[in-house]
Amino acid sequence: MNPPDTTLLQWQEGGQQRQAQWRSESGWPVPRRVQLADDQMPAGVAYRLACEGTALLWRGDFQNARQLLQALARRLDRAARKPVAAPATPAELFYRYRQAQGHRARVLGMLVIEVGGDHGIALRRAPDLRAACGEAWGPPDGQPCVVALRELVGLVGAHEWRKKGVEVPVLGAPPSNRIHPHYGVFSPVRGEYLDLIANAALPADTSLAWDIGTGTGVIAAVLARRGIARTVATDTNPRALACARDNMQRLQLSDRVEIVEADLFPAGTAPLIVCNPPWLPGKPGSLLDHAIYDADSRMLRGFLAGLRQRLAPGGQGWLVLSDLAEHLGLRARDDLLALFDSGGLQVIERLDVRPRHPKAGDAQDPLAVARGHEVTSLWRLGAVSL
Repeated sequence: MNPPDTTLLQWQEGGQQRQAQWRSESGWPVPRRVQLADDQMPAGVAYRLACEGTALLWRGDFQNARQLLQALARRLDRAARKPVAAPATPAELFYRYRQAQGHRARVLGMLVIEVGGDHGIALRRAPDLRAACGEAWGPPDGQPCVVALRELVGLVGAHEWRKKGVEVPVLGAPPSNRIHPHYGVFSPVRGEYLDLIANAALPADTSLAWDIGTGTGVIAAVLARRGIARTVATDTNPRALACARDNMQRLQLSDRVEIVEADLFPAGTAPLIVCNPPWLPGKPGSLLDHAIYDADSRMLRGFLAGLRQRLAPGGQGWLVLSDLAEHLGLRARDDLLALFDSGGLQVIERLDVRPRHPKAGDAQDPLAVARGHEVTSLWRLGAVSL
């Protein structure tokens, strides 16, 4: 017997065996059990099946599927509010939080939709999502696929963000201050760290800067607008590279910002090297988690270990990092300072700012206590003299 194809979702329908490509940006495995579902399925039954790991392949009205998804989310929220023993440590609280987030994503991800080979959806009242799917997945290949409705909703949200963009005040006055994030690339919605980059004292040599892990390219754009003659922005994510190039074109900065595929540093040295790595050590659980979680602090460690030899004489390295991991018990301040020491680096200056995002003041957030103490810092680093 041949092993099952791990890229295909298979199900019975109309007395026939059917199959389609399984698509999951979060890397969820192909569900082993599939049940057809429509407008007649009660939310309680759908919730039980989804919790058991049964995929619900929707054959009813598209808008009713969205309502069912919301009903499942409400049931998950009620379950999460049930009293449990208080965590012993902040780290345990965070572990429980991530467990709950993972469980929520898995359950909601069980409501799935078939998308045609032309990116069309053959359901009643289904919107035309072909433009959003094309931006995220590329041109249609003629092969149908099955995807979680939750991901489709995310595609629509990303499509709208990409169209209207995110206003970044430190880039100047509208309309030339908008960054347009692509699907799967973290949006620069937390503006406080950009304020730090916009106000930190530049090194004497402003001929060149590097932006390590550029994402949307927003930091490279800020540096260019501050007067850096040439900025090299690196990333390994193809979507981020395309997004950064698009934004440099929109901002008319393509002649001053070069986008390069590289793991951390490009070749050579630079008088200014900036890095805003993911702020929390941990394994990413979804596409956008890669901008938040840094497994084993790989990017942070790699940047600090290689920075000294990449700095031009008298150059500076700017590390933008929140201390939320410290308040969650995931990393100690001494651990960070030890990384500076082992990398042959010294602190020239530290600039701090309090977060302004909505969660910072949300008392209902499970991590509210830690977020209430969070400070984001720009560490200006230089090479220790030998």
